[in-house]
Amino acid sequence: MKVKEVIVVEGKDDTAKVLQAVEADTIETNGSAINPSILKQIQHAKQKRGVIIFTDPDYPGERIRHIIDQAVPGCKHAFLTRDQAKAKHSKNKSLGIEHASIQAIQRALASVYELQENFTSNITKTHLIDYGLIGGIEAARKRKQLGEILQIGHTNGKQLIKRLTMFKISKDELEQALMQIMQEDE
Repeated sequence: MKVKEVIVVEGKDDTAKVLQAVEADTIETNGSAINPSILKQIQHAKQKRGVIIFTDPDYPGERIRHIIDQAVPGCKHAFLTRDQAKAKHSKNKSLGIEHASIQAIQRALASVYELQENFTSNITKTHLIDYGLIGGIEAARKRKQLGEILQIGHTNGKQLIKRLTMFKISKDELEQALMQIMQEDE
């Protein structure tokens, strides 16, 4: 699989793993202290070929994603779940793209989201409460499953509506994903 966009990852181990899965070029942020020259590289890559932000599913990875998205609006996003990014044979249970399977990386890059400007969501906080995604006993588990199905990453209750809006997820798409969760639970 060849990816035309430049993929932004956190480090050299991520680049090595991505290159096992796809043919692509990468830019490494070298951690969450992204310097201005890296942001300029990302901006240039976005103008020339497009950019996919593909960071670890943890707090530092989300922070990097946010910094880049603010500095270089209009990038595409790919996500792995925490389970997909866990080290399988390590005692310290580290988390990162470098630990994901080739298939998980290929699926994430095939399910890239492009942020949509001027999109008004028809999903409200009340809907999320009614669907048991905020405030319920099973809310965290349901949000985790939802993030996997919609390929939008794991979110907390406050982030969920923003992430659904950011990736232009309609109420119908949300309800279809919730139906799938209910079927999996049976």
